[in-house]
Order: sequence, then C-alpha cells, then structure tokens
Amino acid sequence: MKKLIKTEVAEIEVSYRPAISDKPVITSCLDAYNVIKEFIPKNKIALKEYIAVIYLNRANRVIGAYRVSDGGMTSTVADLRLIFSVALKSVACSFIIAHNHPSGTLIPSVADKALTNKLKDAGKLMDIAMLDHIIIGPEEGKYFSFADEGLL
Repeated sequence: MKKLIKTEVAEIEVSYRPAISDKPVITSCLDAYNVIKEFIPKNKIALKEYIAVIYLNRANRVIGAYRVSDGGMTSTVADLRLIFSVALKSVACSFIIAHNHPSGTLIPSVADKALTNKLKDAGKLMDIAMLDHIIIGPEEGKYFSFADEGLL
C-alpha cells in the first residue's frame, strides 16, 4: 500500500460552541408545538407537507431546529441519515419531530406510525431519545402528539 502524505487526506475538526442559555425548555407537547410550528411556513402549511425537528440537550433545552424536508401535497421524505447527522453534530440528547397534514386531518397514517417506530428504534441505537412526533394541522393550535396519545 502506498504511504499517504498528510495533504492527501482531509483532517476533520470538530468544535462545539453552544449558545443556548436563552433557548426554551420543553416541558410539554404544547411547548414543543409552539417551538416547532415556527419552522413550517404558515403561508404554505395547507398546501404541502414539511418535516422539522427540534434538538434538545439533557435538560430538554432547545439546542436548535432543522427543517428536514419540503414535500408535496400528500407526502414528504424523512431521511433518517439527515435527521441523525444533525443530532450527532449538535450533540443532542433527544429530539422531537413534527410534520404537517395540509388536509387538516390530525389522525396519523400508517406511514406516520411506521416512521415514528423507525426513528425511535434508530435513536435507541445511538442513545438519542425521540420524545415526541407531532402532526400539525393548518388551523392554528391544532396538533396531534404521539407522546400524549401513548403511541410512542
């Protein structure tokens, strides 16, 4: 095998400088809804689906949020690699995912339940807890919490 010269391989540097002392603490699904709804465009919430995730530290203080995908009128893609890459990069201890239903129905679909289980299982492998999956309707204040309904 050829001996590598240091300039041939990129060095990866990781740094961590959180500024979270003024970020909200999530103590309920209503808290989570109020934070995460801001990452789904209000002017398009009844038009197409979006997925957003908020990442939390050990004290359930918000580290940050990430809009994972912008979809179509009836679906969107939740890429687990993107969701967990952000969790790992932000050194999150837990996360809450949300997506909207443009139709206004807040009943989780079979696909919603399957995604929830897949995310929960993947999080267990990495010791990053999934605290909730929230479905947001286009009408202000209307949402469904998997955690509150015992589906998590």
